[in-house]
Amino acid sequence: MTLTSLTPETEPLLTTALPADRFHRAEARYLEEPRGRYKGRDTLVALPRSVEEVATIVRLCAQHRIGIIPYGGGTGLVGGQVVEDGPVPLILSLERMNAVRAVYAEENVAIVEAGVILADVQAAAAQAGRLFPLSLAAEGTARIGGNLSTNAGGTGVLRYGNARDLCLGLEAVLPDGSIWNGLSRLRKDNTGYDLRHLLIGAEGTLGVITAAALKLSPRPAHSGTAMLVVDSPAAALKLLTLGRDLLGESISAFELIHRQGMDFLAEKLPDIRRPWDTPPEWCVLVEVGVTAGQDPTDALERLFVAGAEDGLVSDGIIAQSQAQSDGFWTVREHIPEANRLIGSISSHDISVPLGALAEFITKANARIAALGDFRVNCFGHVGDGNLHYNVFPVPGKTKADHLDERDQIKQAVHDLVHELGGSVSAEHGIGRFKVDDLERYGDPVKLAAMRAIKAALDPAGIMNPGAVLRGRA
Repeated sequence: MTLTSLTPETEPLLTTALPADRFHRAEARYLEEPRGRYKGRDTLVALPRSVEEVATIVRLCAQHRIGIIPYGGGTGLVGGQVVEDGPVPLILSLERMNAVRAVYAEENVAIVEAGVILADVQAAAAQAGRLFPLSLAAEGTARIGGNLSTNAGGTGVLRYGNARDLCLGLEAVLPDGSIWNGLSRLRKDNTGYDLRHLLIGAEGTLGVITAAALKLSPRPAHSGTAMLVVDSPAAALKLLTLGRDLLGESISAFELIHRQGMDFLAEKLPDIRRPWDTPPEWCVLVEVGVTAGQDPTDALERLFVAGAEDGLVSDGIIAQSQAQSDGFWTVREHIPEANRLIGSISSHDISVPLGALAEFITKANARIAALGDFRVNCFGHVGDGNLHYNVFPVPGKTKADHLDERDQIKQAVHDLVHELGGSVSAEHGIGRFKVDDLERYGDPVKLAAMRAIKAALDPAGIMNPGAVLRGRA
């Protein structure tokens, strides 16, 4: 079914239905994405202020077969928020729907609109003496609707789970313009199909999330952070197992960092203070959160001693202040920025079974070396098997020198991931960038079911056309 382009001639079909200030021309920020792979075209941005206004917009777009790009903070890394070709869509931004509707501290629940910035959700929880544990580098600009639509991960997955695990209910507008009032605070509800889980991770292809009931957690009474030197990724995994045996679920984060990331920081962001002048080949950033009466420094010291006795840890620094802890996290959070400034040839957000993680790194490095002379920065959330495996040019060259090798590098990495039973998209989603990968590596039965669901809920194909699933001719 062919969509209709949004043009000066068709725009009045939408703009006359709501106040004039609900629409404006798309500024550059709506037409770009962080990696610069895609560039949008001139179009309108709708900025509704209520779920009813969202429903009106979606209903009219369905009636006139105008595509819709649900837009959050624009921080997605797989092109899910930008359309380069085909009929020109409407961009539907949730940024004006940014209210924290309620916080139920005694229930550990917050009701927030989709346009609330993630950091503001965290702040609202903190004000109520609670924790919203979803945390990622873009939390100052990413919006919760986009976080849920992509099932965002981040650094707290080890203890608290993905965005999917932090959501109890949703309010959403379906592709026909109907409003689903699923904003439940219930912990148990077995009344039929769970539409919440269908919409979470759908990347706006099945509807528009307008509000969410989010799970909060008690705030740890005390937290502590350490940088520990390990010999290898295999040693890091053994250390994690040891740590969980010793400390239980108090380990909130366990991040693997390679020397190459530290070197990139020194090269491009020299003002970022690194823990070591000469960085180790591998280290882990460990954070623990403990209850009242427990000492996080003591917990980390026990982990260090036990790890050293087992030959897993050779050195380490335990933060002695909040400032030092913040400094450790600043290093981790700026590695992606340093990567961007270097300019990757091919970046990969992958996951493998924990037992295959070390094997993946060894084999991936060998396969990349066989393709040519490159630098690799491998880092990530090792506790949940999620690695960011990024390939860079050597000094003196740029990514532009390797454009003809990009697809070969990407396939080499993704083929290996598939061979090891992993996923080519761990936390960033499919968007438009990985549609081919989903078709190449995805289970045919799953893909058929996905297409059937899409056709049933969005027969006109208006919701984020071309994202996740290839658009129908």
